[in-house]
Amino acid sequence: MKHLLRTRTLWLATLAVSALLLGGCGQKGPLYLPDQPDTEQTS
Repeated sequence: MKHLLRTRTLWLATLAVSALLLGGCGQKGPLYLPDQPDTEQTS
């Protein structure tokens, strides 16, 4: 019985951590745009 409880606890902890990590995917944050590029590229 203890083995089942330990396995279930480990499974739930893994799911919780995965949910927290995947919850950050796709979050919009401040976008960094430099004021002036150091060098201009020509094509």
